Amino acid sequence: MSRRSGQSGNLVKQNGWWRVRFRLDQPGTQARKQMSIKVAPVGMRLSRPELERRAKEIVQQAGANSEERFNRVVLGEVTFRDQAKAYLLEAVTRNRKPIRDTTSIEGALRKWIFPEIGDFPLALVDNLALRPLVKRMCAGGLKARTVNKYVEYIKQVVKSLKARNGEPVHKRTWDADTMDLPIVKYREQKRPAIKAKAVSQLIADSEGEERALYVLLAATGMRISEALAIETQHFVNDGRTVKIEQQVEKDSPRIVKYLKTDAAHLEIDLHPDITEFLQCFMAGKKNLLFHTRRDTPYLYGNLEDRWLTPRLIAMELDEDGMGWHSFKRFRKTWLRARRCLEDINNYWMAHKPETMSELYSHLHEELDVRLAEADSVGYGFELPRTVVAPNAPRKITAKSDSEIAA
Repeated sequence: MSRRSGQSGNLVKQNGWWRVRFRLDQPGTQARKQMSIKVAPVGMRLSRPELERRAKEIVQQAGANSEERFNRVVLGEVTFRDQAKAYLLEAVTRNRKPIRDTTSIEGALRKWIFPEIGDFPLALVDNLALRPLVKRMCAGGLKARTVNKYVEYIKQVVKSLKARNGEPVHKRTWDADTMDLPIVKYREQKRPAIKAKAVSQLIADSEGEERALYVLLAATGMRISEALAIETQHFVNDGRTVKIEQQVEKDSPRIVKYLKTDAAHLEIDLHPDITEFLQCFMAGKKNLLFHTRRDTPYLYGNLEDRWLTPRLIAMELDEDGMGWHSFKRFRKTWLRARRCLEDINNYWMAHKPETMSELYSHLHEELDVRLAEADSVGYGFELPRTVVAPNAPRKITAKSDSEIAA
């Protein structure tokens, strides 16, 4: 389109008429047609500036410089629905930052976005077109964060239509005020963290795999998808360190080698009490720590419904956001409360380095320092006094939170 902009036409005299010649895009082809349109009779004796002004008006009215006409005639009239499908297909197959799971995007498109703007030409999807959709989503009870996220999906779809040079066809200046997007307020976000007393009660009231899972999550802060993919071979340094290398795919009992972020590839060091507990639990086990009777990984959604949520309801602690991720928030809170070295804290929590000090620091490579820090900060909850594992009965003499503090 950049090569088609700015035509003013070429004035020529022909058969007693001044004519303007220019090129105009034609449907279904990149080639343009040569146009010749009358401007004024020669006998009118119009000045050159007046002829040029009239010629320019004719060129503009014909749409020779119109980006909208170029998109409609040359690229075709693509609807938002069609482009969204093309975007998702490309997003899951591309090499650069592929989208692993499109479930949430597809759900948003199907329930909220397509009914409102699905049949709109992509060229018409702009700030004003989204305003009624935003109003409908807010009236439908969606949280401000969710509404903003769904609008981001729309922006990505609009941007995904590219010209031959790779630039977006529809360049938008998105404006939150025009769309009337709700403001996301941090204090209204549901990010509950389970407390130490509740973690201790969950561990005390459960047994077997369920108990071990609570201990592992609270003591490491790893994601539930990573915890359910842990195998015995991932414990190194005599069980003091666990390596995160894989995870369970969402809604599928399958182990995948990719993780949520690049920073998630790490090693988490354990307190000696946690090591002893987990080693006792792992006695006689091979491969996966947590698995079904068919030796397949658990689906964490099923485990939440079967194990965690009923216990939280019984403890009167269940609320929006109080799921598996609450253990990660508990661990982060505990590490900060114990003044854990910030570089090691961020490393264990799989947080990407941001400041220059964090980028320059290689403290995470100092194993002795990490193990000493794991000993120092502790874990913040009570372990059961005795654990009996099949084929290897052993006694655990783990300290409670109060005993560690003393």
